[in-house]
Amino acid sequence: MEKVKKNVAILGSTGSIGTQALDVIRQNPDLFSVEVLTAHSNADLLIRQAIEFNPNAVVIGDEDRYPYVRDALASFPIKVFAGQDSVSQVVEMEQIDLVLNALVGYAGLKPTLNAIRAGKHIALANKETLVVAGDLVMDLAAENRVMILPVDSEHSAIFQCLAGEYRKNVEKIILTASGGPFRGKNHEHLRKVRKEAALVHPNWKMGDKITIDSASMMNKGLEIIEAKWLFDLLPDQIEVIVHPQSIIHSIVQFVDGSMKAQMGLPDMRLPILYALSYPDRLLTDLPRFNFSVYPELTFEPPDKDLFRNLGLAFEALNKGGNMPCILNAANEIAVQAFLEDRISFLGMPRLIESCMHSAGFIRKPSYDDYVQTNRETREKALEYLLLHAES
Repeated sequence: MEKVKKNVAILGSTGSIGTQALDVIRQNPDLFSVEVLTAHSNADLLIRQAIEFNPNAVVIGDEDRYPYVRDALASFPIKVFAGQDSVSQVVEMEQIDLVLNALVGYAGLKPTLNAIRAGKHIALANKETLVVAGDLVMDLAAENRVMILPVDSEHSAIFQCLAGEYRKNVEKIILTASGGPFRGKNHEHLRKVRKEAALVHPNWKMGDKITIDSASMMNKGLEIIEAKWLFDLLPDQIEVIVHPQSIIHSIVQFVDGSMKAQMGLPDMRLPILYALSYPDRLLTDLPRFNFSVYPELTFEPPDKDLFRNLGLAFEALNKGGNMPCILNAANEIAVQAFLEDRISFLGMPRLIESCMHSAGFIRKPSYDDYVQTNRETREKALEYLLLHAES
């Protein structure tokens, strides 16, 4: 029987995940059709993608770029919209089967909620959605019978390891971390780190924000919070281990002591493909792992004192409520400031910790509480930058 194509909306199509997702779709034109593409400001790439994939609609988040995109696509049967509200609204289109959320940061929350309300399954690469409001997102997904399919390599690994297993039999999960470019370095080295060094990841090619998060280990911190909601875990059921080769993507340990691990070369096209094709596995010509090339796989505990962001994320996870939202908002400001040379590498966790101590804590926040928390925390983070200007 011929399979019906999945109509996919890609939010953040010009970023690292978005472009790799389009590569997967390009290789499987009989299985996937692009219904929607969105980009924040990369108008030229969005236009090229639209001409190649002929979606029903595109959205350019930067409204100043709208006339340029509209005029470039005027001769094509493609609807063109602009603005962040349009990104949130376009996911409700009837033809869409699956929404791949590859947006960066807090901006991914509202489109995800709208897509779930519209009954669209979600391939989630935007971990901040669950970090900020995991309780609301997962409750809404259950209410609307919507699948949340993880795209992060670590969460995809856990998802695959849990296939066919009873969740009650899970003792803990172990998220692997590469350790980033500064694994094994000391405090003195990190004190002098500049963005050029932090933007060079040893194993993965990613966007600037996630690459900085990986270097500071905040990326792993956000992932532990995301894992709590995706897999309905308690904080003490989540561990992190540094695995520099990035071959084992994560591990599940069961109550009898046995363990399952998902392995493969570090290539984001694999978890993207799995999320898009689920529950099927598709034949690919992607490179295969060869044990002779990796005669040794090594592991070591993370240094939570040196990489303070990881420790702060565990604190936010244990505190619950709106604390992960505070952590995320402060981190987004800190990373942008670091990329703009306004704060040091070690200054980022100091800013985040300051916001966690000063922002108002809410044990059972509503959606409006999360919106307010995000706004207030960003204001506090910007005030911190003014008071603690660094060269």
